[in-house]
Amino acid sequence: MKDISIEHWIERMKEGDSSAFQVIYDWSFPEVYRSVVFLMTEKNEIEDVMNEIYFQLWRSIDNYDANRPFRFWMHGIALKQIQKWRTKSWRRFRIFEKKKLLEREEHMFSDRRILEAETHQEMLTMVHQLSYKLRAVVILRYYHEYTFDEIAELLDIPVGTVKSRHHAALGKLRELSPYLESEKEQELYVH
Repeated sequence: MKDISIEHWIERMKEGDSSAFQVIYDWSFPEVYRSVVFLMTEKNEIEDVMNEIYFQLWRSIDNYDANRPFRFWMHGIALKQIQKWRTKSWRRFRIFEKKKLLEREEHMFSDRRILEAETHQEMLTMVHQLSYKLRAVVILRYYHEYTFDEIAELLDIPVGTVKSRHHAALGKLRELSPYLESEKEQELYVH
């Protein structure tokens, strides 16, 4: 900021002289702009921040204490406006990110729900075609994720019987499902 009689222009600006504001603007702009450029990460927002700084200068010129350096006071305004802008930008960014995440989750959730409902219905239809003994093993194993030992304990049957019912149930489900290939068919594709 060049040395000019800034106090004179400040007094005129306080009296409502818009030409005084223009003089103060022209005098302070290069240094304030340089500070904003170095402190702002979003280059496309620099002009908006500069406008806010000078709007705040216009609004608060009556609060300027002539016993303090104007340059220091002006930098204080600039730093406060930059910080306000960064806080607003961060909030906007967070809101935008949350909105995107919710939309993505909502989309994934609705797609997943539809798919699960369809798959669940198909699987339910196939599982209901199994005998009760085979159905019990499948439900305990895949819906409740029990181990063979835990299933044996729950059903009070030997582990070997659980494994053979499990094997028989999977074989029957493969026959019923157009999506599940038999183990032998899978082996043909591998070799």
